[in-house]
Amino acid sequence: MNICIYLFSYRCHTGTVKRIIFKLIPIAAWLPIYNLKEWLLSDTISGISTGMVSVLQGLAFALLVNVSPAYGLYSAFYPTIIYIFFGTSKHISVGPFPVLSLMVGSAVMRLVPDPVDEDGTVNYNVLNDTDELTIAEQRVLVAASVTVLVGIFQLAFGLLQAGFIVIYLSDPLISGFTTAAAIHVLVSQLKFVLGIKISNFSGPLSLFFTLEDIFQKINNTNIVDLTTSIIIMVVVLIVKEMNDRYQMKIPFPIPVELIMTILATGISYAFDFSRKFHVQIIGELESGYQPPITPSISVFQECMVEGFTIAIVAFAVGFSVARVYSIKHDYPINGNQELVAFGLGNIVCGCFKGFAVSTALSRSAVQESTGGKSQIAGLLSALIVMVVTLSIGFLLEALPKSVLGAVCLINLKGMLMQFREVPVLWMKDKFDCLVWVMTFTASVILGLDLGLAAGVGFELLTVVFRTQL
Repeated sequence: MNICIYLFSYRCHTGTVKRIIFKLIPIAAWLPIYNLKEWLLSDTISGISTGMVSVLQGLAFALLVNVSPAYGLYSAFYPTIIYIFFGTSKHISVGPFPVLSLMVGSAVMRLVPDPVDEDGTVNYNVLNDTDELTIAEQRVLVAASVTVLVGIFQLAFGLLQAGFIVIYLSDPLISGFTTAAAIHVLVSQLKFVLGIKISNFSGPLSLFFTLEDIFQKINNTNIVDLTTSIIIMVVVLIVKEMNDRYQMKIPFPIPVELIMTILATGISYAFDFSRKFHVQIIGELESGYQPPITPSISVFQECMVEGFTIAIVAFAVGFSVARVYSIKHDYPINGNQELVAFGLGNIVCGCFKGFAVSTALSRSAVQESTGGKSQIAGLLSALIVMVVTLSIGFLLEALPKSVLGAVCLINLKGMLMQFREVPVLWMKDKFDCLVWVMTFTASVILGLDLGLAAGVGFELLTVVFRTQL
């Protein structure tokens, strides 16, 4: 009798340990039952396709953070590896997201503005008197520290089982906020598309000050940059429309962004765009991976509000995309575990000089539409990024920044098309429509951090009116 009780207790204890392990490290649950014969080929095709997109988006979105494009490759590598072990979604692609990159970039420019010499030129080799870091190095430190802070917030929320906070961010609020963020991103990339240098602004009305500065300097537009950007955007838009229309007839989408980037880089190198036409190129990329750094406590203190806001937005966007695919493919996801996965990913990413990440619907759509069955596709995507970082990154040194700006703008299409939701919301629910409009307007005028807070406040106010009515 005692033996039976002992065996029963042992089995119960073992089962409890397994459940805890499977909950904290989801890969332990799905990897042993991975269907090698049926899934590996699909995951391989998906991983390679997603990896190529991740490389380009990493380079492009790094411009929003105001750091070297190479750091975008770090952000497309480390969080992906972490998410494979701790995430619960089978289909999302973790990496840089333009909204988050812009929010991190705003914090970077607030703490490390452009150093202007007496003659009005910008000198990025100025040293800081206290730590003897160049402006570029200071910006990397700020971006990395903000990213670690974001990860700490997300990890704390996950461990405290605070995944329920997403219910306070309704779909109309997220849609209005991301649409406003797309407007901010679009305006921020105009300087690369036009090939002009403008001042950096932050805080309320910064969008309008930036537009004013652009219009004042539009006569200095680099025609080569503008022409290159227009060609890239037109071709990519046309081919992407063809990919969507004929997705059932072609085995995988045409990687038009990669093709156009390779062509633009080759033409820029052959005709020496940088010297002959004064085109801004990405220049020398840091080869390989760099040692970890210690985040700055002073940046933590200065960016507490930004860190909290970015953490919430990153989780809301990532969880929303994950939920779409979990419903489509009928499998569960865990909001608290997603917070842990994103938190650990951002902490590691920040320590290795990356910037804050979440997921992007466009990149996740590539991973899912090309046949991805599991996060093995994410692993192969990270390997593609690693190959570029270690071996062939130097081939991209002649790539014009206007091309990356064009790629960034193309990826805003989905968010900008959310304007179509307004009349639909008005017909379905007037309060939801007002939440969308108010969040969008506040985020455009006040900035993304204050705009999100205003949107949440207005949404809670509508709850009072709904109750009264």
